[in-house]
Amino acid sequence: MQQDWGDARPSDRAGPRRVGLLSVHTSPLEQPGTGDSGGMNVYLLSLAERLAAAGVGVDIFTRAAGRDLPATVPTADGVAVHHLEAGPPGLAKDDLASHLCAFYLALAAHPAIPDLDLLHGHYWMSGWVGRLAARRLGLPLVQSFHTLGRAKNDTLAPGDVPEPPLRLAAEERVVADADAIVAPATSEIAILRQRYGAVPGKVHLVEPGVDLDLFSPAIDRHAARESLGGGRIVLFVGRLQPLKAPDTAVRALAALDVLLPADGVPTRLVVVGGASGNGNGVSDPHSLRRMAADLGLADRVAFLAPRPHPELALLYRAADVVVVPSHSESFGLVALEAQACGTPVVASDVGGLRAAVNGGGTLVASRDPRDFAAALLPYLVDARVRAKAAEAARRHAARFSWTATAQRTLEVYRGVLRQRRLALGA
Repeated sequence: MQQDWGDARPSDRAGPRRVGLLSVHTSPLEQPGTGDSGGMNVYLLSLAERLAAAGVGVDIFTRAAGRDLPATVPTADGVAVHHLEAGPPGLAKDDLASHLCAFYLALAAHPAIPDLDLLHGHYWMSGWVGRLAARRLGLPLVQSFHTLGRAKNDTLAPGDVPEPPLRLAAEERVVADADAIVAPATSEIAILRQRYGAVPGKVHLVEPGVDLDLFSPAIDRHAARESLGGGRIVLFVGRLQPLKAPDTAVRALAALDVLLPADGVPTRLVVVGGASGNGNGVSDPHSLRRMAADLGLADRVAFLAPRPHPELALLYRAADVVVVPSHSESFGLVALEAQACGTPVVASDVGGLRAAVNGGGTLVASRDPRDFAAALLPYLVDARVRAKAAEAARRHAARFSWTATAQRTLEVYRGVLRQRRLALGA
């Protein structure tokens, strides 16, 4: 049974003064939505800022992926991002594993390390570095995977490449060695226990949050829609890679043509995101544009570069419905952000999306674009259905906040530190 660290005695509640968040493969300073930058970047920075607001100092250690980057970038009071040299700039994520040793050595020698009370790894590469550093430095390790290799391989997208045995083996070692594991949804907890042999008391549910001040239905929807030209608007937000299935969104738009009323109102798909992944399949920008043209949709599919959050909130608010057709998701921040803006979501019935979408949209169990089209249709043509779902979406999203995520994470940190003190006889 999972330990309830929130009920600890007052004498056991001593928390960390400063923590180190590890993010080897992507920096929280990068714009989400392209390359290897996505929801994890949002998660890292949001968690760090809320931890700092709670009085905990935060050092984020990431690889220096470009030339002439400053060694340290302060992002908020009590938060600093440190760039560590580990391999040449411009390396693809798939090539980083051979440079983890260099990252580990740079981390262990960093002058901020002596002030840390624990390490928190994000993604499997960071967990691998974290387990080595924790052993050498005598620090506890908390681990968040964000995605699991076996979960991705179970639902591999056409044209995508299976996660290699190296990653799967590394994840197993990190699961075994971490002092605690943070999971965003019960679906991931089940995978960790059943597929990775995680000890139940070690795994803790900590749901991600959403910035409810920024992503809000208070945004003027009419004004937001003007910039997109009106009509019916379906929105896709995410990296353009097979896992996220933007091609399904394009095909669903084509399938809608036989379902929509002949009322002369245009229905368009707006795709917000940049190229990511291996370039295989039909999910890169060039292939998506060609697909849209072949389907006769060239003038009804718009491609926008990744947007900063204030602009993204306007797009969520402008849309009639947001589509999230991913093959797998550990949670799905896009779905939560859209609902916080009062916009219904049609998403794949997979993984953490089952928790992220609750009453504020529709889950689709199949991969058939026609089924996605059928699920999108009511939100595009029936204002009452859309309004009811929008209110349910808003209420559901209001349950989540980054402050709550930080507080629950702090409970995990306190529990780990208490266990360490008990083990040392302190």
